[in-house]
Amino acid sequence: MEGAALRKIVAIRRILSDALGHFNDDDGWSMASHLAISALMALFPFLIFATTLASFLGAEAFSETAVHLVFDTWPDQIAEPIAREVVNVLTIQRGDLLTYGVLLAAFFASNGIEALRTSLNRAYRVSETRGFVFRRLQSLGFVVFATIIFVIISVFLVFAPILARLATSQFEWLQPYTGTSTVWRYVIASSVIVVGLVAVHFWLPGGKRRFVDIVPGIIFTLAAWLAGSTIFAAYLDRFSSYVSTYAGLASIMIAVVFLYIMSLIFILGGEFNAAIKRYLDARARVGT
Repeated sequence: MEGAALRKIVAIRRILSDALGHFNDDDGWSMASHLAISALMALFPFLIFATTLASFLGAEAFSETAVHLVFDTWPDQIAEPIAREVVNVLTIQRGDLLTYGVLLAAFFASNGIEALRTSLNRAYRVSETRGFVFRRLQSLGFVVFATIIFVIISVFLVFAPILARLATSQFEWLQPYTGTSTVWRYVIASSVIVVGLVAVHFWLPGGKRRFVDIVPGIIFTLAAWLAGSTIFAAYLDRFSSYVSTYAGLASIMIAVVFLYIMSLIFILGGEFNAAIKRYLDARARVGT
C-alpha cells in the first residue's frame, strides 16, 4: 500500500512539474493575455453576427437568450455592467445579414477561435500542419455552429414554460422537476460550456486525441473556473480598488482581468492533458 501511494505521489509531482514547467517556459502567461484580449474582441462581433442571423431566421428572442448563455456563469459584479452594454448593442435593428459589416463581425469572432487554437497547440506541444484556409473555415464553422445552437436554445426557452405547464397538467409528479426558468438557464449555460470545451480540445489543436485524453483537463478547467470566479468575485466585493483607480473604465478592466484568469486556467487544462499523456506514454515504453 505504501509503495502504491508513493508511486501516485511521484506521478502527480512529475505531471505537475511537466505541465507547470512547460506552461512557464512556453510563454503561457503571455498567451493567456493574448487569449483574454482576443476573447473580449471576439465577444461583441460574435453576438452581433449571431443576433443578425437569428433575426433572419425568425428567432426574435435571441438577444436575451444570448446574454444569459454568455454571462449567467460570470460573477454578477463582472456580468451585469457588460451585459447592459451588450443588450444596448444587440437591440439595434439590423437587416444587413449579408452585408460586409456582419461578415466582418463573423471574421473577428473567428479570430477568438484561432486564439484558442494557438493556445491549445502550444499546450499540447503540437505543430500546426493544416492549411490557413482550412483553419479559417473551421473557425468560421465553429462560429456558425455556436450561433445555430444558441438559436435552438433560444427557441426552446421560449416554448419551455408552455411545455412544462402542459406536462405538469397531465403528470403532476413532474412538478418538482420542472424548476424555474432561471435554473434551466444556468443548467443550459453550464452544458454549453462543457460541450464547448470538449469541442475545442478535441478538434481545434493539431494532431489526434481520444476523448479520455482530454477529460482530465476539462474537469480541471471546470473546477478551477468555478473556484477562480468565486474567489475573484469575493475579492471584488471586499478588496477591489478598480472603481476608484479606473473610474468609468472599471467594468472593462475587471472583465479583462477576469478573462485573463479564465484563460490561464484554460491553457493549464491543455497543459495537464499533455503532461498526463506524456507520463502515461513514458510508463508504457518502459513497461511499468
